[in-house]
Amino acid sequence: MKFSSFAFLCGGVLLNAVAQLGLKAATDVTGPLFGADVPVLRRGLELAAVPWLWFALGCYGLSVIVWLVGLSRVPVSQAYPLLSLGYVINVGLAWWLLGETPNTLRVAGILVIVFGVVLVAKS
Repeated sequence: MKFSSFAFLCGGVLLNAVAQLGLKAATDVTGPLFGADVPVLRRGLELAAVPWLWFALGCYGLSVIVWLVGLSRVPVSQAYPLLSLGYVINVGLAWWLLGETPNTLRVAGILVIVFGVVLVAKS
């Protein structure tokens, strides 16, 4: 896989991971969407007013475009496993930005994912 193709695919994965963090930040502002004593429609309207939601949706849209550029350059069977890097990025960013501490089992799983992605990228 050429570096430029790998960069586009990783850029798409990174944008997708940032979108997840943006969604989490948005729901941290509003609270749970279901199961709260606030009607779902009202909670949805509250969520729609949170800038983090729109930032996250923008990242999702841009991630699709960047991913398509990368996908147009490599076979899907080689590109798709790179989406697993999203797990690694999300755990790292959630730890750094949100204070979520990964446990030993999660770290071991991340190492397995990284090893697998390296194998696929080299194939």
